[in-house]
Amino acid sequence: MGMKRFVTLPALLLTLCVLQAQTPLTRADRAVPSLVAPAYFGPNAFPVPELPDTAAFGKWGFELAAEGFWGFEGDRTTDPFARLRLPLWSDRVSLSLWMPVVEFYRSTEQRLASCRVEEEWRTKALGGHLGGDLYVSTDMLLLREGTVRPSLILRAALKTASGGRYECARYYDSPGYFFDATAGKTFILNSQPPNSELRTPLSLTLVASTGFLCWQTNNGRQNDAVMYGALVRLRMGRISLEEQLAGYSGWEHKGDCPMTLRSRIALHFNRLEPYVMYQYGLRDYPFHHLRVGVAYTLPYGPHQSW
Repeated sequence: MGMKRFVTLPALLLTLCVLQAQTPLTRADRAVPSLVAPAYFGPNAFPVPELPDTAAFGKWGFELAAEGFWGFEGDRTTDPFARLRLPLWSDRVSLSLWMPVVEFYRSTEQRLASCRVEEEWRTKALGGHLGGDLYVSTDMLLLREGTVRPSLILRAALKTASGGRYECARYYDSPGYFFDATAGKTFILNSQPPNSELRTPLSLTLVASTGFLCWQTNNGRQNDAVMYGALVRLRMGRISLEEQLAGYSGWEHKGDCPMTLRSRIALHFNRLEPYVMYQYGLRDYPFHHLRVGVAYTLPYGPHQSW
């Protein structure tokens, strides 16, 4: 029965994704870019997803943060960010929900011109606040890391259309989804003898990811993108330093190929993990992004080795 549940939810989620994507594309659609893309909307419209972490499995988790975006064209956006992780029937499967709860934004005339906001919407587009999109994902740990074998995570996620103000270039106001596979391996660089406190444990984690991402644009069509990502994490006792390169490439190639570089530093205590993350948009994501937050975790239960 447990195995049926393990398979049923991801299968249902992927089925909904496929049904949602059944929108025909015509030759005329492909001839002109829709410009419904990260380069022409707010920073929370469809940001580059963060890579999943095997450490999140087998734990209840809650994360709360404050984040700010500084646009290359002078616009500003701030919001409280929340994430919730819930184990499902096993420490190999979890449900994740995250969203910018409500964003407060101030734009500039230069930015509105770049986003092609019409004159009748300029006043509302220059400043305001609104709720963000909710993301829901099923994360599955297909392989646990072994002596030689890397870990392997499969993730399937949906983006809701809860965010609005398409006319103000804040959110797409349309659904989307993505799924990806992530492999990771941790190397112990400074093995520590039992009951020894003379040396600080030191480890290096390497992660690579690839996947598929899709969102509805306009005129009855969609944009399909290839996802990619790589991560390097150095853990020194209670401190971890992380660098992540990630992005996706849409088929229109007009503002829909965002690439970002993220740097993260975190402190690891028993259940608390305060952290600071900075992200820079290398391509098609014209924003600086700073997030300061804290994550709180609780063990799910006894380890289930299957």
